[in-house]
Amino acid sequence: MPIPFDPADALGSDWRAGRWIGRIDRGEGPCPVLIVGGIAHDMSRVAPTVAELVAEAAFDPAAGEAIGALDAIGLSVDGETRLLSPIDLQCVKAAGVTFAVSAMERVIEERARGDAGAAAAVRARLEGRIGGSMRAVKPGSPEAAALKQALIDEALWSQYLEVAIGPDAEIFTKAPVLATVGWGADVGIRSDSTWNNPEPEVVLLVDPAGRAIGATLGNDVNLRDFEGRSALLLGKAKDNNASCSLGAFVRLFDDGFTIDDVRRAEITLRIEGTDGYTLDGASAMDQISRDPEELVRQALSEHQYPDGFVLFLGTLFAPTQDRDVVGQGFTHKVGDTVAIATPKLGRLVNIVTTSKDAPAWRFGLSALIRNLAGRGLLRA
Repeated sequence: MPIPFDPADALGSDWRAGRWIGRIDRGEGPCPVLIVGGIAHDMSRVAPTVAELVAEAAFDPAAGEAIGALDAIGLSVDGETRLLSPIDLQCVKAAGVTFAVSAMERVIEERARGDAGAAAAVRARLEGRIGGSMRAVKPGSPEAAALKQALIDEALWSQYLEVAIGPDAEIFTKAPVLATVGWGADVGIRSDSTWNNPEPEVVLLVDPAGRAIGATLGNDVNLRDFEGRSALLLGKAKDNNASCSLGAFVRLFDDGFTIDDVRRAEITLRIEGTDGYTLDGASAMDQISRDPEELVRQALSEHQYPDGFVLFLGTLFAPTQDRDVVGQGFTHKVGDTVAIATPKLGRLVNIVTTSKDAPAWRFGLSALIRNLAGRGLLRA
């Protein structure tokens, strides 16, 4: 059954004070929308895509078509006015291993070879050796280099620790353009994965000039068994049908919401299974090892993004709570409800299914171009 859309829940209690951008389908195809003062404006005639809306900073609601109060237009995932993922032509990038806890969990996956049952013993050894040091060291610093050498001497070094405390962040492509799913949609895990988890994250929206202009919530679904067997399986662990979800809308930075709010964000996660299982977790952005703007800079170091990009900032959350068998840790089951929340960005809710059973991704770039051309929205 579709999850009812309520802006006060999906966007937070102060949603009317914010400026938001995203996409809806009113029956003809994707429409960029701007929400100001609680009123939704169709910006299709101003810019046919969210990417162009951002590139031109076309955030004047008077230039669009007012379509009514957001809480009164009947938005839903599969109804007459459909809520879509809030981005379109932007590349989908992600920063990995940006928190000390996530760094250790990646090393645990690697040492346990993707076996959840072997993870507890590895975890105990690593936490005893490097838990405190990892949290205190600044990546790329002389202290980080000294810690690296000490870990090499103790045969504890890992490629994951290199990106955690070395000078270069891990920046990877999470999903193809137009492949993300939005609020309320099914989110997919591979049907052949037996150890996996959500990754609740803040996601920055970056314009073509490299400026972070807003943020939303995201779920960077992760397969711990695949990546644990080999880091070269990152693509299979990260990029699958419906494996990347984004919040209902992107909140634009302004006087009431800034990059400092991202730096201070407290993110909560709740998983509720159809079997009665519940798991609660939290991630504090002030524990991140690299500043969000530094991660944006590294993503841009020798690459251009003419349509902009979104950047997942990583997570502190690494679930170890047993679900069925003692010592086996957490993994998803089909039907799990995953809710990721923070006050300034609201709550992202998705239901877990397999990537095979999630709605197939069929609306790609060719389909978008045909749709926009058919509606007379393309410009020379």
